[in-house]
Amino acid sequence: MTPDPALLHNIRVAVADLNGQARAKRVPAAQFDKLMQGTSKMPLSALNLDIWGNDIVDSPLVFETGDADGFLYPTERGLLPMPWIGPEAGLLPMWMFHADGRPFEGDPRHALARIKAKLDAKGWRAITATELEFYLIDDSEPQFLPPRSPVSGRRAMGAATLSMRMLDEYNAFFDALYAGCEAMGIDADTATSEAGPGQFEINLHHGDDPLKMADDTWLFKILIRRLARAHGMAASFMAKPYPAASGNGLHMHASILDRDGRNIFDNGGPEGSEALQHAIGGVLRLMPASTLIFAPHANSYDRLVPNAHAPTGICWAYENRTASVRVPLGPPKARRFEQRVAGGDVNPYLLMAAILGAALVGLEDQLAPPRPVTGDAYAQNLPQIPGTWAEALRTFETEPLMSRLFEPMLIDNMIRTKRQEMAGVAALSEQAVRDLYLESV
Repeated sequence: MTPDPALLHNIRVAVADLNGQARAKRVPAAQFDKLMQGTSKMPLSALNLDIWGNDIVDSPLVFETGDADGFLYPTERGLLPMPWIGPEAGLLPMWMFHADGRPFEGDPRHALARIKAKLDAKGWRAITATELEFYLIDDSEPQFLPPRSPVSGRRAMGAATLSMRMLDEYNAFFDALYAGCEAMGIDADTATSEAGPGQFEINLHHGDDPLKMADDTWLFKILIRRLARAHGMAASFMAKPYPAASGNGLHMHASILDRDGRNIFDNGGPEGSEALQHAIGGVLRLMPASTLIFAPHANSYDRLVPNAHAPTGICWAYENRTASVRVPLGPPKARRFEQRVAGGDVNPYLLMAAILGAALVGLEDQLAPPRPVTGDAYAQNLPQIPGTWAEALRTFETEPLMSRLFEPMLIDNMIRTKRQEMAGVAALSEQAVRDLYLESV
């Protein structure tokens, strides 16, 4: 549903930074035509801020360049409504370019566009979908609590996996959420109650444009956080809001179609093609170095522990949710892989660039994965995903293959950003860390 600019009072121009936060300006709606021509500017360094919104102190984008501006151009999404505000406001998603028209290398959306262009050059289209887990939280007390049910007034204090009652009790909120998704062109699919108190999952329907899927995922996170506040709650995608409850994941499904629309992962049988194995081989090969993308914050590593519904071993399997890469069963034409490592706190653009880029490396280099595991992957002697933030940062920084996924500037910016966040978080209590990440990720 595209708003009529003539009926709006104001417009937010917004772009995603490396942490996935929306960096934005409020502009009078009368300037809409100028905004569509790319006249809005923002410092290039704005896409390389830390989790608090501070400049990165040693960033070459700040003083070395005089904190130069970039130019914001509208993405393909165009003007969108802002259901959490009302009909007077519109949202114009943007991405960043240099003054000479070149894409800004530090923009995470351009990072995904770069991978998409490589797929396009081979005549391939990536079919992707995301599954987002989140908590509804009452943060009015010093410690987080599940919100009170709008129906019973009671708090959900235990697991409510696939509970119809929980969906019914929050029906008004989900009605508003689905209406907001429809208005913003986000193709939301199934909702379920999950294993944590006040935890839910919503799947976004698959599509053949990774940029749109990443947009949908980014916009969905903004929408649900704002709508939850309108309903007297917080919605959080942080990886581990409660130490003793399950964490939030952001699972991604992917397959690839060739020029004729055939799934290159389909060999007519349940095992999938050699191309599927090569793609998985690439995803597994780059998984240690990509962990900083999949688990980008201090709280992320509280989720990546054994026997906590998040994978810790680097492996793949058929129809096995203890593996880091799962191949779901189903019709051969829908053969795909699901990457299950990432937390809900990721930047969707970097997530999809890392996974699709790694799959592309596997296909180009014909990387064979190890044999698929069976049974409980936690109980097996497997290479492990980096278990600490510092280890993930070191692995990201030292892996030569990362240059096939990301521009050198983005890699450097990411390293500087995470180092500054690490230093700031080190002085915080556990609850202060959770407060920090509640709605910022």
